[in-house]
Amino acid sequence: MDVIEITSGLGFPEGPVVLDDGSILVVEIAKGFLTRVSATGDQEVVANLGGGPNGAALGPGGFCYVCNNGGFEWHQGRDGRTFPGNQPTDYSGGRIERVDLQTGSVETLYDACDGERLKGPNDLVFDRQGGFWFTDHGKTRPRDRDRTGVFYAEADGSRIEEVIFPLEAPNGIGLSPDETELYVAETPTGRVWAYRLSAPGVIDAEHPRRMLSQRSDFHMFDSLAVDADGSVCVATLITGGITVHAPDGSGTEFYPMPDVITTNIAFGGVNHAEAYITLSSTGKLVKVDWPRPGLRLNFQC
Repeated sequence: MDVIEITSGLGFPEGPVVLDDGSILVVEIAKGFLTRVSATGDQEVVANLGGGPNGAALGPGGFCYVCNNGGFEWHQGRDGRTFPGNQPTDYSGGRIERVDLQTGSVETLYDACDGERLKGPNDLVFDRQGGFWFTDHGKTRPRDRDRTGVFYAEADGSRIEEVIFPLEAPNGIGLSPDETELYVAETPTGRVWAYRLSAPGVIDAEHPRRMLSQRSDFHMFDSLAVDADGSVCVATLITGGITVHAPDGSGTEFYPMPDVITTNIAFGGVNHAEAYITLSSTGKLVKVDWPRPGLRLNFQC
């Protein structure tokens, strides 16, 4: 697989969103920015969010919705790579933000649910009705870490509900092409769970969750995207690459990338046949020709 570098020097990029003009939005967690990267690699800061902007998605009204985890401690490796750590002393709290891409203005939609503060929102996906699912990865401290879950919320800030609890540091999240299943990746366990849905925002209680096929090596999972055939493509840490899960749970494929902290994948280009991947510890955004077309997301330009 030929890996083409689009740009470098980003501050731990994640959450790529491919726009109709060929540019790509990414969050820079270490800098607190939402940044637009042109097809030729030029960078432009769209909004300074502070904290730790983590996942991003286009939603109703053309706004960009961002999961902000409140920030990390940061560590520099001897080889210059960047790694996130514990909850920082200047932790600003978890929240869901809405960004106007024309003006750069930022609005906080949610920072709590039923009186419980959000800890470290991580990734989100919109359904056809305009509501969105998001994960709360939680924060880690020297002696403890948060127990968290998965939420469903309305895009206008009117309703939020914790639908799944607890999970082990949930991270990537996505919907099957027909939106009858919700996929959630756990980071430390390296598992992907599939939940049957009975309605928008509702888990079907009559069908137990199922686990997609496990890999035998040591790995952890980050964010994910679904391709047009329904395969679940999960950014994979430690081994560094993209693990592709068959939607029926029967097996996996693995595509290595040149960064052990490969964190996100998004599809775009002609027929959504290009995959845009964040190599976070080295601060790069790259693209590859993907073996199958990606699934076009709701509200994607």
